Amino acid sequence: MALIDELADDLAAKTMVAMKELDDDRFYMQVAKVIGTSSPSLQEAFMTSCRLRISAQRGEAFLADALKAWREGAAAPRDTEGGQ
Repeated sequence: MALIDELADDLAAKTMVAMKELDDDRFYMQVAKVIGTSSPSLQEAFMTSCRLRISAQRGEAFLADALKAWREGAAAPRDTEGGQ
């Protein structure tokens, strides 16, 4: 992994923790703006890492909800983000 990816991913991981503590699901946008003023390349790598992490969290939550519904005999949750 290149240095830029390592730095961006580390910052993204810390930002995800801060987002929960601050209860602000858009905080990563502020961090991106700050780093983008000095390094657009780092900003893009950071945003990619954030998007991947956020998507993975959503996927994991959906999976957990679907399994819970299945085990309880309830209807499976539907994708509400415009997918299927």
